[in-house]
Amino acid sequence: MAEPLLEIRHLRMAATFHPAGEAPREITVADNVNLTLAPGKVLGLIGESGAGKSSIGLSSAGYARKGVRITAGEVFIRQRDILRHGGQALRRLRGREVCYVAQSAASAFNPARRLMDQVIESTLQHGLASRPEAIARAIELFRQLGLPDPEHFGECYPHQVSGGQLQRAMTAMALCPRPALIIFDEPTTALDVTTQLDVLASIKKAIRETGVSALYITHDLAVVAQVADHIMVLRQGKMVEYGETRQIIEAPREEYTRALVGKRAMARLDKPVCSSSILTVDSVVAAYAKGTAPTLDKVSLSLAPGQTLAVVGESGSGKSTLARVITGLLPPQEGRVYFDGHLLAPTVKGRSKQSLRQLQMIYQMADTAMNPRHTVGTIIGRPLSFYFGLQGKARRERTLELLDAIELEPDYIDRYPDELSGGQKQRVCIARALAAEPSVIICDEITSALDPLVADGILQLLLRLQKRKQVAYLFITHDLMTVRAIADVISVMHQGRVVRHGRHEEVLTPPFDDYTRKLLASVPQMRLGWLEEALAMKSDSCDNLRN
Repeated sequence: MAEPLLEIRHLRMAATFHPAGEAPREITVADNVNLTLAPGKVLGLIGESGAGKSSIGLSSAGYARKGVRITAGEVFIRQRDILRHGGQALRRLRGREVCYVAQSAASAFNPARRLMDQVIESTLQHGLASRPEAIARAIELFRQLGLPDPEHFGECYPHQVSGGQLQRAMTAMALCPRPALIIFDEPTTALDVTTQLDVLASIKKAIRETGVSALYITHDLAVVAQVADHIMVLRQGKMVEYGETRQIIEAPREEYTRALVGKRAMARLDKPVCSSSILTVDSVVAAYAKGTAPTLDKVSLSLAPGQTLAVVGESGSGKSTLARVITGLLPPQEGRVYFDGHLLAPTVKGRSKQSLRQLQMIYQMADTAMNPRHTVGTIIGRPLSFYFGLQGKARRERTLELLDAIELEPDYIDRYPDELSGGQKQRVCIARALAAEPSVIICDEITSALDPLVADGILQLLLRLQKRKQVAYLFITHDLMTVRAIADVISVMHQGRVVRHGRHEEVLTPPFDDYTRKLLASVPQMRLGWLEEALAMKSDSCDNLRN
């Protein structure tokens, strides 16, 4: 047998927090974790938010995030204990032998530099190729990863490409130096289902063709099952179960693993049809620049009090643009938006404080939605002061109530965003929106960063709030499992238009149009071989759409 590429022995990691007015508190991030990865193989690290999977993955590069430290154990890359070497040796390792693909490509790229310069940067810094050679390598990777116009794609800036394209560009950046190991940290979590399908297929193809080893970190067991040879299930820093992918998927031994494998079974309550509307979008046309094709083209929809409207569609369909128009962040070129029968001003500046409070939004990218210099208490507490005038003890008590509602411990009130996992950051964003006690919440992919068990808890929380307060939700999502569980009404968007709309049971019942069929076929299934079947079906649907 070949020598292992990566071997982690008895790894222990801890983090120290300093709550205001309290003694420092230490928590365990990784507790006696052992793993081995052979050359050319893929190991999936799966678990709920805060399970330690990202910290364990990053330890393979000898790295610990701010506030986290490696307290014991050994990490071997090609039989070298990298933790025994100094900073210079680790700098030679990172970006050369071990590369990293982050969860949020949008926040990982420098917006002021062209993609090509960033993709080849590590290759040039380590002296692995000349600039012309690195550019040629990058172009070949762009082609291999299915990016458009590979010869000129690198001339774009990050904001000029879609989220899925940016995620593939980051994969190209990691592959460019020809590393031995890549750490994929939730690389498809924030993508819609059809884009996720393409990126996942590109990653699997690149791994197979380059022979690189990989750690694939995710909370989505159905996704990792398509690329991993083995899977390690983690919870609270400890290994729960480890085995070949087929065994984990088809015959999990531990109760926690069986819960992850099990399908979501939320009870969706059919609500009576309400004739009144709290939010109405009337024939809206919107674009980001004059003279360009509209991102929204004559979009109309309405949302009743206490109702959940799900807006689904692939990346670029106009879902998030619709949210920006509704919230006044992007004025429409044509059409109007009404709230509770009253015309809303087209921009935020023209709206009253009361209308701002009543209409809240939870953003998809928690990393970029919070000020990294503010504590969780400050982030959640700001709307409490702005809308209700709460200060001091009253504000802190209400903030603690909101933390409890989103299932975070009280000591999180004094933590900073970079001390939180991706799922924990998103829950803080949810609490911030709930703090305003709104009538309508626009939820832009709010569960995409959460593992299925935590996501279900958040959705149940929102449904309880809806029942108690009659709050209405406009759910922008690519997670059709979420749509099936909570939506009363569904709007399917494609290229800026609503192509299918109706009650939950109408939209999700055949016969389907080709586009809706493609969306439904792209939802990851918990079985081996699903990816190849879905790609074949998507190809057939695309042919039908073109015809």
